[in-house]
Amino acid sequence: MAGLATVFGSGAMTNSIAEIEKTDVMFVIGSNTKENHPIVALRMIKAKKKGAKLIIADPRRVPLVRFADIWMQHRPGTDVMLLNAMMHVIMKEGLVDKDFIASMTEGYDEAFKKNLEDFTPEAAEKVTGVPKDTIIKAARMYVEADKAGIYYTMGITQHSHGTDNVFSVANLALMTGNLGKEGGGVNPLRGQNNVQGATDMGCIPNNYPGYQGVSLPAMKEKFEELWKAKLSDKVGMTAPDMLAAAEKGALKAMYIMGENPVVSDPDMTHTIKALKALDLLVVQDIFMTETAALAHVVLPASSFAEKSGTFTNTERRVQRVRAATNLPGQAMEDSRIIMELSKRMNYPMPYQSSEEVFQEIGRAWPAMAGMSYSRLDASGLQWPCPTREHPGTPHLFSGGFPRGKGRFTTVKYLPSLEQVDKEFPFLLTTGRLLFQYHTGGMTRRVKPIDAVSHESYIEINPEDAGMLSLKDGTPVKVTSRRGSITVKTKISKRPKKGVVFIPFHFHEAAANMLTSGTGLDPVAKIPSFKVSTVRIEKA
Repeated sequence: MAGLATVFGSGAMTNSIAEIEKTDVMFVIGSNTKENHPIVALRMIKAKKKGAKLIIADPRRVPLVRFADIWMQHRPGTDVMLLNAMMHVIMKEGLVDKDFIASMTEGYDEAFKKNLEDFTPEAAEKVTGVPKDTIIKAARMYVEADKAGIYYTMGITQHSHGTDNVFSVANLALMTGNLGKEGGGVNPLRGQNNVQGATDMGCIPNNYPGYQGVSLPAMKEKFEELWKAKLSDKVGMTAPDMLAAAEKGALKAMYIMGENPVVSDPDMTHTIKALKALDLLVVQDIFMTETAALAHVVLPASSFAEKSGTFTNTERRVQRVRAATNLPGQAMEDSRIIMELSKRMNYPMPYQSSEEVFQEIGRAWPAMAGMSYSRLDASGLQWPCPTREHPGTPHLFSGGFPRGKGRFTTVKYLPSLEQVDKEFPFLLTTGRLLFQYHTGGMTRRVKPIDAVSHESYIEINPEDAGMLSLKDGTPVKVTSRRGSITVKTKISKRPKKGVVFIPFHFHEAAANMLTSGTGLDPVAKIPSFKVSTVRIEKA
């Protein structure tokens, strides 16, 4: 691992799921944990029953709020203001962990502290909508805990300033010494079963497997030797960059595996236009998704139950996966499809089994060098696991940070790019439901699930509904600067006045017809799914 930023950038939890039950305070921000990560939420509820405190910061009254000691209902896009205000309180009241800061960190200097001076609870109340006394209470509750863990998801990252949000979360943990200990840490919860493993294996444009930079000559040389091929030292394009290039004609072909960007990416109209501009679109998937319907070639792939290999989950745990049923029709294991394509492109990959691939992973990445299929058979292992005798790592940084010291980052508050006005007076935030998974490619084909959750809706506060003369179930037209959809209302006190919510699973009323694909986070290039402005009128 290259360091603290690498771990947070990879989305890996610094701590383990089981440790949640051993924590004193859980701070959940930007995560609808009970619906999106129900197993993790069960651990949190168990921790509560054992005496732990729970702080939640979320623009909606998510189901976990009923267990919360403190709920901060901040306006979408104001996370930096809220987190910096909590740090302001901790700094002003002399509650920082001085020993941890002195021995384990760098960057807690006058410039960092001076920046926090402006983030008073009073100033934060005006921006976030959270009462100043609640901010102070939350800051004290978090800092006074011996072990406090932070848990977040895409409510933190999917913003035009998502990287700043993550830096702020890290700053709070560093300031209070809540890294490198059991039950603490900074814990991003991954939303899909092997997204952590995909990131670990280099499915990102700037790294080889194991977060080893493609632009570093030593890494390039290492992987050229391992793979017996010449490699580029140029950082690749992100997904939004690819779509922009495709629309301009600069990118001619795309190969999409297990993704459905027509429904999951922002600005649906732009996504479809970009994909249709390609000379060649190849989609590898287990169902005919909305994206596959646009493809020139569809490669029938394998589900989790039809292949062998490993998945890596949100707590960095590498686990065996074994085929439980035969492949249907002409479907093939994903790895075999890749090897067959590669062979036809004059680069043979003569792997005889998934285990052989896994052995190569250990040679490529020291953090997994100590793992083997036989060692994974019991319950998996958490990286780093550098030797055959190493037990795996339940929580990171107990012996210090790989980069030497954890670094504070000075973060300014930047408002979201879209702000409400007379034409678009509502803030739209999007998310997931308990009964649906991602774009519904699998779950919407299950009749019992469809019976419970079969259509989209817009969640709207009763005051806003009354102002617009709307009743529960009224069809409305929701319009943003990108387009319009028609959807039924669901009057609810979950969102605060002026904020509405639409789930993104349903292509018939696609929330991402409304979201913006421009104004990306300048570092991570993530779109702002969580803050768009819309108007609402009866359909």
